[in-house]
Amino acid sequence: MPLPSDYIDRVYAGVLGKIIGVYLGRPFEGWSYERIMAELGEVWYYVHDKIGVPLIVTDDDISGTFTFVRALPDFGSRKDISAEQIGQTWLNYLVENRTVLWWGGLGNSTEHTAYIRLKNGIPAPRSGAIATNGKVVAEQIGAQIFIDGWAMVAPGDPALAASLAWRAGSVSHDGEALYGAQVLAAMEAQAFVERDIDALLDCGVSFIPKDSVIYRMIADLREWHAELPDWRMARQKIVENYGYDKYGGNCHMVPNHALIILGLLYGQGDFQKSLMITNTAGWDTDCNSGNIGCLLGIRGGLAGLDAGPDWRGPVADRLYLPTADGGRCVSDAVRETLAIANIARDFEGLPAYAPKGGARFHFELPGSVQGFQGEPRPGGAGAPRLENTPGHSRAGSRSLAIHYDHIAPGQPARVFTPTFVAPDAIHMPGYGLMACPTLYPGQTVTARLAADRANPAEATAALYIQRYAAGDALLRVHGPSLRLLPGESGELTWVIPDAGSFPIAEIGLEISAPDGRAGTLYLDSLDWRGAPNACFSRPEKAGKAWKISWVSSVDHWELWGEPFRPIQDKGRGLLIHGADDWANYRAEADVTPHMVKTCGLAVCVMGLERCYALLLDEGGRARLVKTWYGEQIELASAPLAWEFGLTYQLALETHGGSLCAWIDGVPFFDVQDQRDPLASGAVALVCEEGRSATQSVRVQPAS
Repeated sequence: MPLPSDYIDRVYAGVLGKIIGVYLGRPFEGWSYERIMAELGEVWYYVHDKIGVPLIVTDDDISGTFTFVRALPDFGSRKDISAEQIGQTWLNYLVENRTVLWWGGLGNSTEHTAYIRLKNGIPAPRSGAIATNGKVVAEQIGAQIFIDGWAMVAPGDPALAASLAWRAGSVSHDGEALYGAQVLAAMEAQAFVERDIDALLDCGVSFIPKDSVIYRMIADLREWHAELPDWRMARQKIVENYGYDKYGGNCHMVPNHALIILGLLYGQGDFQKSLMITNTAGWDTDCNSGNIGCLLGIRGGLAGLDAGPDWRGPVADRLYLPTADGGRCVSDAVRETLAIANIARDFEGLPAYAPKGGARFHFELPGSVQGFQGEPRPGGAGAPRLENTPGHSRAGSRSLAIHYDHIAPGQPARVFTPTFVAPDAIHMPGYGLMACPTLYPGQTVTARLAADRANPAEATAALYIQRYAAGDALLRVHGPSLRLLPGESGELTWVIPDAGSFPIAEIGLEISAPDGRAGTLYLDSLDWRGAPNACFSRPEKAGKAWKISWVSSVDHWELWGEPFRPIQDKGRGLLIHGADDWANYRAEADVTPHMVKTCGLAVCVMGLERCYALLLDEGGRARLVKTWYGEQIELASAPLAWEFGLTYQLALETHGGSLCAWIDGVPFFDVQDQRDPLASGAVALVCEEGRSATQSVRVQPAS
């Protein structure tokens, strides 16, 4: 069916509903109803500050939701994608024991168990089947918590959503877990075209067996809702009939699915009330809250989110997606919205939606700020106020208004958005955080600005970055400035300078004006393009930020001796740096093999199972290979009598599917990949079974 006219805005509301729900429920995940009532009371708004934890955190519910759905574009955006292909996506993006999942061990964590099955060659759906892992392990909650993206690519098509949910969920789950996932996915897909709660429930249960526990439990809840006026009474019925004492394991699907239905029925479609009920009821609060938040976000749209308290302001669209694709870790709700919406557009044969020429920050979705925040000023002066507003755009319909006041010499107004992990998140507890920066030296930043006609005087805006420095301190580096009279518009362009191998933490605008006058500037768009021009090594007095800016899948990475000493006990490991939009570049690295089977340099790295690599291979050969979901496809090879302990200068240049390779300055390979060529991606050091060493890696645009 044609996409709804407000489809992208509704996806955005669903994405926001998901992350708001997760951030709301995460601080007290696993608490009982009794403990929540005793320590927090009814949960009507964020409570992270009461518990002393950050609001924006890494969480499997968010990471898995927006990562696993990437299987669709990775495999050609086909509606008939297989469970096996989705399982291959797990192996591509998950760094074992480090990212996305709760790595609780075989037979204990359902997702970890499924990952081990996949890694050992058991494909999906066998990897998650009851026959493989047993009923209790297979029926835990994970099939449901990761399902929202699969529903949002199928607006108004609940049958497709339920089918995709079954295939995606079967990578790790089976039985009642899949039925719960299908119900939720079908309801979310139908919520694009249907608002009635009973109609959505009828739609959801139509896709599962009538003799299933999930079907019976939903029917019971609907009866209790008709009979019992208070949600607390119905919650007690859930405890008595479908509680954790009857459905074992760490976090079973059935009890938690019941709390989603409880909030849906008694909340009557109201976003805040529904989240309050589901969260206050306890158990797996972030999972349940995220799912119902997404469903109600889709159903009510942005207006439904904005009808109550300010849910969106504290979040500012921010989220983390720590995976083997490190450049996607620091993301925002708008970017993930477009990623999902463009899958559905691809299904329908429509071009991708790329506002303002594909600008990274475009503010075209109502209310969006894409991670931008005002920096508080010393002495008690407030931060600039940000507002997404219609107009003031050269190529679009909306912009980000920056309202400033009380500016004085030495007291400018600043706004910024993260390009890497913030200092207060480096030591984030819980789920692992690995990230590469999104901005690098040598890339060209372009910002389009306009000054409000009502401004009382000219204003000057300057670009700046904050990068990490010795001991993980932040160092501000200023770029070019632009003077704007009232009503004027203009553009700032800046080639990012060398950062000494430290990651760049944020990019922002610094605003000054005479006499402390108030005014408004509009940020139309902010973008950067092209491969970096930078040399990466270990900075002097490097702190923790530098190390986590390299995504490591190697077994050991020692920080004494050489800057890069990857050590792999079994199989192959990568040290990855960069972003998925790096294209047409040359990478160079010194590589010293030490008792290693294979080592080398990779480009166009898009996870652990998609890259090109120039390798020093056992048996005295140099090889150019393509890794493609477990396959090692040899593109070229030649004899090379390399030796342990000697250093080799490797260079690999990529231009689309065209690859040129040099070893010690001598041309070795010049090939064209004809099969599914990889056009872009990060750079990586490769190590297989042993140890290698590298002093530095250089990346620059291809000649």
